[in-house]
Amino acid sequence: MAGQLNPNLLLIVPLAPLAGSMIAGLFGTKFFGNIIGRKTSHTVTILGVLIAFILSLHTMSLVLDGATFNDNLYTWMTVAGIKLEVGFLVDSLTAMMMCVVTFVSLMVHIYTIGYMEEDEGYNRFFSYISLFTFAMLMLVMSNNFLQLFFGWEAVGLVSYLLIGFWYTKPTAIFANMKAFLVNRVGDFGFILGIGLLLAYAGSMDYAEVFAKKEQLATLTLPGTDWMLLTVACICLFIGAMGKSAQFPLHVWLPDSMEGPTPISALIHAATMVTAGIFMVARMSPLFELSDTALSFILIIGSITALFMGFLGIIQNDIKRVVAYSTLSQLGYMTVALGASAYSVAVFHLMTHAFFKALLFLGAGSVIIGMHHDQDIRNMGGLRKYMPITWITSLLGSLALIGTPLFSGFYSKDSIIEAVHATHITGAGFANFAVLAGVFVTAFYSFRMYFLVFHGEERFGKAHAHHDDHAHAATAAHDDHAHAGHHVEQEDEHDEHHGLAPGQKPHESPWVVTLPLILLAIPSVIIGYFAIEPMLHGSFFNGVIAVGESHGAMESLHEEFHGAMAMAIHGLMTMPFWLALAGVASAYYCYMINPRVPAWFFKHFHALHTLLDNKYYMDKFNDFFWAGGARLLGGGLSKVGDKTLIDGLIVNGSAKVVGWFSGIVRTLQTGYIYHYAFVMILGVLGFLIYFLPFPSFAQ
Repeated sequence: MAGQLNPNLLLIVPLAPLAGSMIAGLFGTKFFGNIIGRKTSHTVTILGVLIAFILSLHTMSLVLDGATFNDNLYTWMTVAGIKLEVGFLVDSLTAMMMCVVTFVSLMVHIYTIGYMEEDEGYNRFFSYISLFTFAMLMLVMSNNFLQLFFGWEAVGLVSYLLIGFWYTKPTAIFANMKAFLVNRVGDFGFILGIGLLLAYAGSMDYAEVFAKKEQLATLTLPGTDWMLLTVACICLFIGAMGKSAQFPLHVWLPDSMEGPTPISALIHAATMVTAGIFMVARMSPLFELSDTALSFILIIGSITALFMGFLGIIQNDIKRVVAYSTLSQLGYMTVALGASAYSVAVFHLMTHAFFKALLFLGAGSVIIGMHHDQDIRNMGGLRKYMPITWITSLLGSLALIGTPLFSGFYSKDSIIEAVHATHITGAGFANFAVLAGVFVTAFYSFRMYFLVFHGEERFGKAHAHHDDHAHAATAAHDDHAHAGHHVEQEDEHDEHHGLAPGQKPHESPWVVTLPLILLAIPSVIIGYFAIEPMLHGSFFNGVIAVGESHGAMESLHEEFHGAMAMAIHGLMTMPFWLALAGVASAYYCYMINPRVPAWFFKHFHALHTLLDNKYYMDKFNDFFWAGGARLLGGGLSKVGDKTLIDGLIVNGSAKVVGWFSGIVRTLQTGYIYHYAFVMILGVLGFLIYFLPFPSFAQ
């Protein structure tokens, strides 16, 4: 039954988490005197997100029956005929995002009960994650650029609060400030893109802007021969580069691991970092008209997918391995957008949300079991101590590397096929990047898996990683040991971390393992059931541009013969063998012959140093941008403040007044006859000027 969705029910979806956040944030903290306790705080926030999830599922069922909603709920103001409104656009894309956001958020809320159990900021944390859920829902449900920008900035603000949740840690303070500043760079481009569309379309409503897309495609940017739509789309994508951590605006995401693990799953797997992917997919009717913008997106995504994967190979912090995996997978999604396969990008967004949230929460469960030690070189053999964490992490890893029948296989292979078929400039490099990335992803994923869950038990022993490279040939965990000083391993709660000698790891409580199990289910099966309607059916009809002129989706349709047939065929394709080679290589290097990594470290030390320093991007930013800002600030201080303001305006004006006063002072002699003489001269002047003189003209 096609029809209109109930706006009141839609309004409850974002407002329910907001209400829970306000109750926990106000009454559960020192602000109002800790009126409610921990149990009440987590109950109201979980209840709010649960309500949002149930209503999102209800909305999805109605959307599948043909119901939609696109209307404004509140007019904030009208300026020069331009309406600034709050409204919802709920179609198949929005409904899918609502379900993903609320489900992952619900799992994270439940998980947090166990993970943050001993933290003093327990209630504050629940308030923050519920507030984040509200902001993300407002972003994905928006029907206009104003509300989109509100949600965009709100998720950025809450991520700042969450990354710096432990605000007494200097590294957390640095990380949240870095995230905030890098996102401001992207958001500057984002607001320029919105401004261009507003200036030439005369509206901030999606539907009205899309209706004028053909007209916008004929315009050029004043004073240039650049296509207006190309400039606007690239500006919008620069915003996505910041939010979705694309090269070179990716530098904030690995450092954001300084925050508690639950927010890594919520923000850096399923929601905030996918906001840019969602935005480009939503704007696909505009992007489809600019091949230049698509080519730019394709190349940026390719660089991110491949080169961020390389960095995951040498990481020893369990959370940072998964973080670089997120960067790489976001690159895959961006590549799909650039290949004009928008629905494929959104499909991978959905599948990735489940298995990456699973991997992050699995990493958090390992950290709990290891008493907050995050260094994978101190682990090994955890399989028998943490069976639920082990099996769910294995399922998540298999989904990540694209194992046939797992969810990641269907979305990842579709991206690779789309890139192979597209006609966009840069497709050759993109094709190489996504194929090479398959091997790299499998290698670093199972390097972590083997070092954590299999092999020698390395916990409960004294470790001195700064000296490990001297013994690199004798132990599997010594392959990248010289980087030990670089691993940010401070305990998330106190200075001491890790297992004491003789101490054994333990499985996490049920509030931690239950979300792992519930996330593992869609990580395995969702791709099998969703690929046909989402990519080859009518699920996104009229919502996302099809991209008929670029060849990608047409090729995918021709080659698809069912989910099972695709999985069977996948066993004979290059991506599968590359993934298998990556797993086998990781097993050989870290389980059978640990001398191999030691040999690579010895003979490719310069390359290892390059990767260990993350391509020197942080140092470049510090030298060029931060250093430039310091030079500019120093110059403004010396020239602008001291010379112009203090020297010229303040002191200069005082000197001018003093000089003029000195001259005037010489005229003030104090003698009466001087003043009388001046008065006589004044009277004479008045007489000459004002009295008429007789005319002698004849």
